[in-house]
Amino acid sequence: MLFHMLTRHPNIHRIVINDINMDLIRSYQLVKDNPESLIELLRPFEQKYYKLNEDERRQYFYEVRHEYNTSLLTENQRAAYLIFLNHTCFNGLYRENGSGSFNVPFGRYKKPKICNAEVIMADHEVLTKVDIICGDYKHIISHLGKGYNFIYLDPPYRPLMGSCNFNQYSKSGFGDPEQVELKTFCDRLTGRGCHLMLSNSDSTNADGTSYFETLYEGYFFEKILAPRFINAYAEKRKKQTEVLIKNY
Repeated sequence: MLFHMLTRHPNIHRIVINDINMDLIRSYQLVKDNPESLIELLRPFEQKYYKLNEDERRQYFYEVRHEYNTSLLTENQRAAYLIFLNHTCFNGLYRENGSGSFNVPFGRYKKPKICNAEVIMADHEVLTKVDIICGDYKHIISHLGKGYNFIYLDPPYRPLMGSCNFNQYSKSGFGDPEQVELKTFCDRLTGRGCHLMLSNSDSTNADGTSYFETLYEGYFFEKILAPRFINAYAEKRKKQTEVLIKNY
């Protein structure tokens, strides 16, 4: 979404992005401010990984994951470790256990692009107009401009039928109480004249009614088909409906 807006709408003069994951935000900051250092950190990962067979890659992945979770790394190292894990783990997921440790398993890819210097430098060019911050989403309100504000929110998705726990983006979790709290925040943004769009799963209540159409009564809804790659079985990775919730 960010890079689509940056490349398709050059009239935009300021963008603010925010996430609670400090390592993710540090990765963006490195791409923006010092892409060469990120490339230097990533290149050894890629060079070593390509020389290994699949069993050795699996072992190396878990060694790096263990270091990422337990070792005292610099901020820049943690950013590079995160990118390596993202490109070599199962389906590029990010998930934490209850202790806050990254726990996504190994992914079987023949030649993942771990150090894509060309893309990093291209992203560096377009991130010049982006303010990159880390923290709770509610803090973003202090970064609003004085005029027109468009806000896109992409929270952890609610399980479709309440039977899946794959929303553990961080150790704190993001359940129904947090979804309700987010809706209250959206009401606050709406009251300030902001245009907002929020995406989530097409989740249902126990009685089969739409969870988000009930929660966001009075907002505008659009359903879209999106591919899903979470399932371990390729034949079960089908498109599912998501909801776009807007106040305009």
